[in-house]
Amino acid sequence: MPAVGCSDNPGMITLTASLRTAAISLLFGAVSVFAASPTLASSTCTSEAFEGARYTVCDPGSAEALRLFWDNQDGAPYRSFSAVADAVAANGKQLRFAMNAGMYDTNFKPLGLYAADGKEKVRISTAQANPTKRPVPNFLKKPNGVFYVDRDGKAGVLTTEDYLAAGIEARIATQSGPMLVINGALHPALIPGSTDRTRRSGVGVCKDGDVRFAISEDWVNFDEFARLFRDQLGCDNALFLDGGRGVGLYSPDLGRNDFSWHGGFGPMFGIAD
Repeated sequence: MPAVGCSDNPGMITLTASLRTAAISLLFGAVSVFAASPTLASSTCTSEAFEGARYTVCDPGSAEALRLFWDNQDGAPYRSFSAVADAVAANGKQLRFAMNAGMYDTNFKPLGLYAADGKEKVRISTAQANPTKRPVPNFLKKPNGVFYVDRDGKAGVLTTEDYLAAGIEARIATQSGPMLVINGALHPALIPGSTDRTRRSGVGVCKDGDVRFAISEDWVNFDEFARLFRDQLGCDNALFLDGGRGVGLYSPDLGRNDFSWHGGFGPMFGIAD
């Protein structure tokens, strides 16, 4: 399991549409252990197309409802959506949405800032990439950034430097990288037409402060993924969460309970009611 998420470049495979979808799920992405749902109508997640690629886009409804999960009451990482769902059920609630929430090390510990229920458990990282190391790990492709919901229920995505300068008191916060969209502009390091293509997940704050999560169901590069958030979803700020084998979604309405082929997830977003 990579220390800073996944940056696979699996190349091109010629398959029929249905076989290609199965191959993506089974070989390069997170695997669902529910049967597929025939309709998306009742879910907060919908299927969208952008420039020929398929995405699942999720609307959590209210930023105030979002929670972060990483470690349980014994201090052990949950690692799976099923473990989070069981913990939520033990408190008389139901997990109705979850998604991977950023990069982590081989012990499933978040690489950067992690705050849940108003408590900071992992400090923010200002680490720089080793100038002799190529390729630069995704987390260290500066600027990286932070997704947060403050104590008033307002969500935001800021570069790490801007987050530190703002002095925000976060109820939840997770750090990842690179940023995808920064104040309406694409991250300057993103390369149009790049052959670094894989499945990717991210989060953006869009019009009227609405939060949108997205997972690519096809292989896309960073530039394409960033433009999905800016040009289709209308997000002025968006953050990459993870890629390749480290992306995952939990949605009973869609029959999704993905798991990570890294052995588990680190931090995870969730909504329970």
